[in-house]
Amino acid sequence: MGRVSDAKVRLLDAMMELIWTGSYGGTSVDHICEHAGVKKGSFYYFFESKSALALAALDHSWAEHREELDAVFAPEVDPLERILTCFRDFRREQEELRAKHGRVLGCPVHSLGAEIATTDPGLRDRLQEILDEFVSYYEAAIRDGQAAGSVVPGDPQMLARMVFAYSEGLLLHARMKNDLAPLDDFEAGALYLLAGRTLTPKPRSKSRSATKRATKPAPAFSTKDA
Repeated sequence: MGRVSDAKVRLLDAMMELIWTGSYGGTSVDHICEHAGVKKGSFYYFFESKSALALAALDHSWAEHREELDAVFAPEVDPLERILTCFRDFRREQEELRAKHGRVLGCPVHSLGAEIATTDPGLRDRLQEILDEFVSYYEAAIRDGQAAGSVVPGDPQMLARMVFAYSEGLLLHARMKNDLAPLDDFEAGALYLLAGRTLTPKPRSKSRSATKRATKPAPAFSTKDA
């Protein structure tokens, strides 16, 4: 029996990586095929368009990520620890991506969603469905935390959306600045929102870009990062 081709999986992986490291609009079918090591004919054998591939790639990536989330957000894990572990995993992933690609990449779903929001309704709607599913993990943890008395009272859905928006905002700032320092606020901010704990200053980590800036002569005036 002949070897089963892995061309489809390579196309799925290539699509997600190119979206994450570049942009959807700037990625052509030729570029995807080259990155995946797949002939163009094979691309159209599996997918009728770049948009169809992007949809399939999102579903493929989300299915893999959901398995990880199921473990992190297992009911037997302390509710607050589920969310904090998720944030630590975000941070570790961004560190690994920077080491591999030379940049902080942030969240691929939000990056893609912001890019295609007005141009590809089908892809936009699927992105929103995935984000809603993701927020449901936060909501379940918050409900359990409220039942245990470790999370502040309030609408669990609204609290989940607040925590989600906060974390995605930090990821966006990290991508824009190409600096991991904004992610230092993950845990303190989550505990402030969910447990009412006082915010205390935390030393910022130094990224490679920050280190390089520190070696240059200081300007006459500067604006500190928020």
